[in-house]
Amino acid sequence: MIESHGHEAYAVGGCVRDCILGKTPNDWDITTSARPKEIKAYFNRTIDTGIEHGTVTVRMRGESFEVTTYRIDGDYEDGRHPKEVTFTGKLSDDLLRRDFTVNAMAYHPVKGLVDIFGGYDDLNGKVIRAVGDPTARFTEDALRMLRAIRFAAKLDFTIEEATYDAVRKMSANLAKISRERIQAEIVKLLLSDHPERMRDVYRTGLSASFFPEWDALFATPQHSVHHCFDVGEHTIAVLCALPPERILRLAGVFHDIAKPLTRRTDAKGRDHFVGHPQLGAQMTKDILRRMKFDNATIDTVSALVKYHDERPAPTKRNMRRLAARIGSDRMEALFTLKEADIVGQSDHEREEKLQSVKKMREEYLSVVSEGEAVRISDLAINGKDLLDAGIPQGREIGEILKLLLKKVVDTPEENNRTYLLEQAWLYHELKR
Repeated sequence: MIESHGHEAYAVGGCVRDCILGKTPNDWDITTSARPKEIKAYFNRTIDTGIEHGTVTVRMRGESFEVTTYRIDGDYEDGRHPKEVTFTGKLSDDLLRRDFTVNAMAYHPVKGLVDIFGGYDDLNGKVIRAVGDPTARFTEDALRMLRAIRFAAKLDFTIEEATYDAVRKMSANLAKISRERIQAEIVKLLLSDHPERMRDVYRTGLSASFFPEWDALFATPQHSVHHCFDVGEHTIAVLCALPPERILRLAGVFHDIAKPLTRRTDAKGRDHFVGHPQLGAQMTKDILRRMKFDNATIDTVSALVKYHDERPAPTKRNMRRLAARIGSDRMEALFTLKEADIVGQSDHEREEKLQSVKKMREEYLSVVSEGEAVRISDLAINGKDLLDAGIPQGREIGEILKLLLKKVVDTPEENNRTYLLEQAWLYHELKR
């Protein structure tokens, strides 16, 4: 369609990279000599997603295609956005402004691959290399420094030496980038097959500007028979032992975040971290808020951090109590985190520890299969029943239901309607 009106058009960027790697692209980006207003005239359904920078989204056959006019970016005054863009008629000008060589290739089904900067060779060599001068590319958009590590993690590539050195020298510029953009890159890195590349976020100095608590982990030793790594390397080992699920990988990052602040060394030189789960839960909330995560993520990750080190005897009663505190929908994640935490420690009593978690999971599954109450919604009565019994609407309804749940968690046979209504009225009378 675009070429039928006399313009050039190429697939460009990540979709070309993925096709060369034999992967199915998640989306398709098109670069063209046509101007945005012309693209809008050629297609029936378009969205002005970034028209001030030359980008129009075209909707066709249920798919979206981002179409961007060849452009030259002006000065980047904020380390993120060009002050102005100039449209150009040359594909080479447009490719020069892109971040890494593997993302700076264009493809045309007739004309073939356009690879000015050696992206194809870098794909074969498994190298992330900035296009042209890395200092210039990172000055244009400081987030590219974090993206270099994220792409290395996603593709299992190394970062070319000059590019890596530029990241280290310019790492402080990441402070110019919004927390939302940083968060998105960190989550993608964590969900890759190589979350151990979070180590590079520390080594390059990037985390100092948005996550200094992460740096502190690598400066905190663990002199204990139970550990063979410092806290940072232990955390890396835990991340690698966890499945690539967003909540779990975030919990892995934060589970020992308070250890640097709670470390105490006894007379025999052994380190202790008393209270680190509780303090860590609060720190997790504060840091995730600072990084602009949603409330549901904050609540779940902080709860897993709070309870990750609890080691109750693996009985059904204890599992009901634990589920009532943390939430039954988080129990499997908790068991998985605990297992990964053990795998990331020394081999001292490792099998015994893993067997204990296995027994906890088995006992909890027995609780679930037998339908025993661990949530207020599992009770034989609800708020309406209390209102019908004459207890006035208000905060007391919730308080009574919590007390009843605590009772039946310890004695599940008492979860019957008649008994609970009697107990509810008793609580009500006592409060009066």
